[in-house]
Amino acid sequence: MKRFFTWAVALMLSANLSAHADSTNKSDSKSVNQTSLGALPDTIPNYIQQVDVIANRATTSSPVAYSEVSGEELAERNDGRDLPYLLSATPSLVVNSDAGTGIGYTSLSIRGTDATRINVTSDGVPMNDAESHKLFWVNTPDYASALSDVQVQRGVGTSSAGAGAFGATIMLRSEELNPEPFTEIALGGGSFGTLTQRVKVGTGLVGGKWIFSARLSDIHSDGYIERARADLQSWGFDAGYFAGATKLRFQVFGGEEVTYHAWNGVDDWMMEENPRYNSCGEIEDSEGNVIGFYDNQIDLYRQTHYRAALSHTFSSNLDARLTLHYTDGYGYYEEYKNGRSLVEYGLTPFEVDGNLVDESNLVRRKALDNGMGGAIFALNYHTDRLSATLGGGYYHYRNDHYGNVVWVQNYLGALDPSHRYYSNVGTKNDGNIYLRADWTPIESLTLYADMQYRMVDYTIEGENDKYDWSKMAPQRLDVDSRYNFFNPKVGLSWQPTKEHRLYLSFASAGKEPTRNNWTDAKSDRAPKPERLNDWEAGWNWSAEGAQFGINLYDMEYRDQLVLTGEVNDIGEPLADNVAKSYRRGVEVMGAMQVMPSLRISANATLSRNRIVDYVEWVDSYDEDWNYSQVAEQLGETDIAFSPSVLAAGVVEWRRGGLRALWQTNYVGKQYLNNSSNEALSLDAYSVSSFTVGYDFRALGCADVKVSATVGNIFDARYASSGWAYSCYEQGNRADSKGLFPQAGRNFMANVVISF
Repeated sequence: MKRFFTWAVALMLSANLSAHADSTNKSDSKSVNQTSLGALPDTIPNYIQQVDVIANRATTSSPVAYSEVSGEELAERNDGRDLPYLLSATPSLVVNSDAGTGIGYTSLSIRGTDATRINVTSDGVPMNDAESHKLFWVNTPDYASALSDVQVQRGVGTSSAGAGAFGATIMLRSEELNPEPFTEIALGGGSFGTLTQRVKVGTGLVGGKWIFSARLSDIHSDGYIERARADLQSWGFDAGYFAGATKLRFQVFGGEEVTYHAWNGVDDWMMEENPRYNSCGEIEDSEGNVIGFYDNQIDLYRQTHYRAALSHTFSSNLDARLTLHYTDGYGYYEEYKNGRSLVEYGLTPFEVDGNLVDESNLVRRKALDNGMGGAIFALNYHTDRLSATLGGGYYHYRNDHYGNVVWVQNYLGALDPSHRYYSNVGTKNDGNIYLRADWTPIESLTLYADMQYRMVDYTIEGENDKYDWSKMAPQRLDVDSRYNFFNPKVGLSWQPTKEHRLYLSFASAGKEPTRNNWTDAKSDRAPKPERLNDWEAGWNWSAEGAQFGINLYDMEYRDQLVLTGEVNDIGEPLADNVAKSYRRGVEVMGAMQVMPSLRISANATLSRNRIVDYVEWVDSYDEDWNYSQVAEQLGETDIAFSPSVLAAGVVEWRRGGLRALWQTNYVGKQYLNNSSNEALSLDAYSVSSFTVGYDFRALGCADVKVSATVGNIFDARYASSGWAYSCYEQGNRADSKGLFPQAGRNFMANVVISF
């Protein structure tokens, strides 16, 4: 596969150089070569390229709290880390990395809302996994290099396809096809064995109608946490056809990730002794002592996205877009397990010297084989006073879950590594249709309405990977659930003067349970769908060289699914619906061009995030070590991983080809579960980074950008996430926690050459 794409890039480079040569010889070369990035010759209207933006994105007249990160900002900050880290200066956003470096398994939260409640789309196509509702950013390495910009909407936001937005929406927009031939080579290296490589090439406009481009990336990091290495490859191919008012774009992109597990975190008591310790892959002897680590304790996943997008402009007032898409994924994680029951894995116990062996060390693989295909559409109508979109989409998803045992220590008997000790299939049909309109009855006032209907049909059938010891068989799954959601959004935006804008909005959204909510539920208690009512109000002020904004939000949840400490029928933690919970806060943002070369921007969020009447379930062991659970009424408590104080600041300095950027993020105290237990919390932390760069022209034909970054410049020792566990042992409560420590001071250097 790598060899194929290496040849593909070489061919594209050849085509690029040929096209470049042709363009300099043709009589109409001037009109092509003067065209800027993203624009097209006069024969192709520029607004065709913006059809996908109009359909879903918030605009300056929308009563929605949002931030945008431009392609230029992404390019300057793109040092190989996953996209969440490139968005970390936007309001109310917190990032976390299992490996501690921002490369590999990373995650983000917005307003305390986790990844299962953040809707992510790329050109309107849903990116979240249909069952877990997460986007695993590790599956899209270096995707930032393929984007023209990112819009982050906070709150319910505008209607979009895929998983319900229950705190934020992230809208990714693909890089526009460049009508000029180009080649880009990027190289980087730094701490923890980090190496990055990227090649991008484009043919420019061919025959006045076609544009082709390709990219190939490779990223490696050893990780801050021991053995938390990551090997990430990504690639993409783009083809565009332009004919008058019609644009056809075909995209194929994907990648492969291989990462060593680092998802256990570090036990709190280990932090002083060795904060980089990784317990994943431990090999124990018969006494339980760690004698080594399994080399192939890895997660491997391959994903390929296929898209065909057709857009057409019927008139200056009417345009449309239709996108067909399919995503194919396959992967597994392999892990060494110590002293596991053979029956649990469908294996027969065996005898050695007359002794029955029913437990042994083994290696298992849990695999996924999935596909999602569908279509989205948008019909846009716009005049001076009215902009309206009729849009929607549908997709079908299927995911085969299964597990194999590939090795058993000293096993006597026939071991078939292809035998599945569990197997189940999840299928999902998801459809939505919406009508959105912005109407300006008078010049300063815009009224907004967005009505969406969404239908979800989700089933799971087969055997789970959890073993039910009461039945001496794998847990049986038989889920057949259907949901119908009406998600209305209304608001107004008033601009009494050129400098001031005020807005007010109300939005309501429903969200179905995730796969885990179903598989870990009690047999007599099905999870209910969640509901969110979101009020937003804000004021923005802008003048030459300065902007300021304030946004108030009140997000009221009904039946939010949270972990309570309670376990299900087979002892697995379950998430239960809590009747009432809320997130209320204020977001403040500002930016100032202090002088032509110096710009300062900052934002802060103060919030209160609570469950109104929380019941915590705690494991309990009596004097005879008999197990039970104890329920404790705690009343109003803090929602886990929801800091009440967040802040970020950026200082940018530019003069000629020199540039420097300082960024500081502050994250307040967080609780690791919903009990508001001080012993189970994360300390507040502040982390800063500094980047200096120089851009210049080399040999009259190449644009060169060099940069160096010092991350965590003050060498702060902090953890950005973790887990918690509590129990009573003979009447005495014991609290323990694990943490995900992040890298101390680290370095990265990058060079990008374009011609």
